[in-house]
Amino acid sequence: MLGTDEQNQQPGELEPVQRKSTAAIVADQLRAAIMYGSLPPGSQLGEAELAARLGVSRGPLREAMQRLVAEGLLRSEPHRGLFVMTLDAEDVHDIYLARLAVERAACEQIVRHHRVEAVAELTAAQSRMVAAAGKGDSIELADADQEFHETLVRVSGSPRLQRMAQTLLVEKRMCLTALQDKYHADVQALVDEHKGLVDAIESGDEQLLLERLTAHMTDALERLNGSMVN
Repeated sequence: MLGTDEQNQQPGELEPVQRKSTAAIVADQLRAAIMYGSLPPGSQLGEAELAARLGVSRGPLREAMQRLVAEGLLRSEPHRGLFVMTLDAEDVHDIYLARLAVERAACEQIVRHHRVEAVAELTAAQSRMVAAAGKGDSIELADADQEFHETLVRVSGSPRLQRMAQTLLVEKRMCLTALQDKYHADVQALVDEHKGLVDAIESGDEQLLLERLTAHMTDALERLNGSMVN
């Protein structure tokens, strides 16, 4: 049931702007630094240095770092401090196991409730992948790939799936960044696989969509594992 404020709210009425706290902004920057390798796996985070670089006091920085500890991107070692997590082959397998579970759930919700919106947004995201592939820019392609999967989960309408996916996608990029000299994806296959996901959503064939998603995740995991042993 709607509350009084929601019942009285008229279309187009101005609403208070939701602003991020300083700690949330700092957490976003730290995630990005971890994702792109500016803060590489195993590196120690020094409070004084980071506070100076970010231009913030230690309070919001500590809050941001504790958020990333809770997300599993940082680990705390007693009497030593905070370190960026390192990922081994077992971790990579677990990341993709969890990603598949999250994205399967998102796909089910999309096919049943959000197909039109999903096709529009994912088609745009896949087009950015095509453009990046045409440039031969691996970082831009990885960004577009990540945007596609972030969009996939967001359009499902589940905030909790989005929260889970956020950390998993950062961890995936940590793997790609660490293996950038060894990992070589089949770019055309990657683009085609994402187009296949959009086509399956548009058709409304839930089983086909889940099969294609599983195959996509399995292929990606096999390529990553191959890069880690070479």
